[in-house]
Amino acid sequence: MAHSVGNDALILGIDLGTTSTKAVAYDIRGHMVATASMPTDTHYPRPLWAYFEPEELWNAAASAVRAVVDQIGDPARIQSVAVASFAEAGVPVDAHGKPVYNVIAWFDRRTIPQADWLTATVGEQRLFERSGLALQPIFTLCKLLWLKENEPEVWANTHEWLMADSYIAWRLGGSPASDYSQAARTLAFDLQRFEWDTELVEQVGIDPSILSPVMPAGTAIGTVSAEGAAATGLLPGTVIGVGGHDHVCGAFAAGVTQHGAVLDSMGTAEALFVALDAPVWDPDLGRLGYTQGAHVAAGKYYGFGGLYTSGASVDWIRSVTGIEDRMAAVNAAASIPPGSNGATFMPHLRLSSPPNIDPRSRGAFVGLTTDIDAASLVRAVFEGVAYEARLSVEPLVQFAGSTTLPDFTVIGGSSRNELLLQIKASVTNRPHHVMAIHEATALGAALLGGLAAGIYRDSDDVHATIDLVSTTIEPDPDAAAFYDDFYQTIYKDLYTALKPINHRIYDEVVDTATESG
Repeated sequence: MAHSVGNDALILGIDLGTTSTKAVAYDIRGHMVATASMPTDTHYPRPLWAYFEPEELWNAAASAVRAVVDQIGDPARIQSVAVASFAEAGVPVDAHGKPVYNVIAWFDRRTIPQADWLTATVGEQRLFERSGLALQPIFTLCKLLWLKENEPEVWANTHEWLMADSYIAWRLGGSPASDYSQAARTLAFDLQRFEWDTELVEQVGIDPSILSPVMPAGTAIGTVSAEGAAATGLLPGTVIGVGGHDHVCGAFAAGVTQHGAVLDSMGTAEALFVALDAPVWDPDLGRLGYTQGAHVAAGKYYGFGGLYTSGASVDWIRSVTGIEDRMAAVNAAASIPPGSNGATFMPHLRLSSPPNIDPRSRGAFVGLTTDIDAASLVRAVFEGVAYEARLSVEPLVQFAGSTTLPDFTVIGGSSRNELLLQIKASVTNRPHHVMAIHEATALGAALLGGLAAGIYRDSDDVHATIDLVSTTIEPDPDAAAFYDDFYQTIYKDLYTALKPINHRIYDEVVDTATESG
């Protein structure tokens, strides 16, 4: 059990997300005590581009923490803090720690030329053999190369690159550090040696010294400084722990650490996460677009598929149809039978999903007629997200050594959408166990902070101490039969059928718009 720290002791987790930034305080058994959320401002200056302002990220995190501290009343109760965030994105800072450029968003696609250059110069096989990653434009190394090539003055002043969670921890008072789960999303991390791939970094013309030290999640990296305390209301001296990649932190909170277990982390993006005891070095994993990395649970790994626009697709269709209220959208979709009256949606609104990794793919509706109304479109988006999730997770489970899908453990904001969960359970024909965790990602970060403060001895102690409760969504047999037939005969072929026209749209329309922007 956890070390004795007093019944009123709390741990604090910060979840720096694409849509919102949350701070949540928990007791040592994982029960939420106080929570606050602030919008994450995302800027879209031109097609394919998106960025965050570093100061806006910090202000959102600091404001959320201060709101939590105000709710608690006594900051001395908070023993530790750690941060989870989206991966791939980071902050270049100068020698004085001042940001010198915006945070290129994780899903930004301006870096496609840099990915193409890495393919030609280094080769995808070499990259996979060290990092375990299939080359994608979103990875950090592509962002570093873009800065180097397109912003030479910024690059000349870049002294250090801090991953997004590391930047917030550093502003709190911690020393610069990246955990293994974040480092593993850079393309510059050697997953076999658990160190930066300095040979590769130097080969592409980057000084490895700009990369933060890497260390296990849950390592203490300092305490809250006077400046951090003034901004957040935390007490100076509060322990700061190394956090990690948001989806991986969520898996840790949900107890998804045993080989073959599947987590569906349903947020703006959707991570389909399979816990592994060792990396998978089958090159087909990389060629199909799957990635892998180090778990925040010591000694564990994971395989990664998923959707880049899951909750984002739902938000988008609500905006497009004018059904802004979430429950109104769910109720409208619930009035439509399985199959959405013939409308089918492919949710490639930002990027395609493994196993069809393709930065030039585009989202699509097919099967539209004058009979299709707004409710049918909303349900089609729910079903498209579910089909795409099945398409992505099936090969990943096979790489883990299983021929059938296991049950799904579910976390994330979209897990509150019961209709979507029912559709997903039926599309996969597997029970979905929805964890009753208030903000699993923030809890994962908080638990890592607790490890750093010595509240928990290790990962086993964490999961022996916290309370995990879930509810189960079972598949509907009739709907499952319909969905399986549609999935096998139509949806699995949809990407291939649309690929030629999507590439033409990308090359002739998007490239032109980008050049003129």
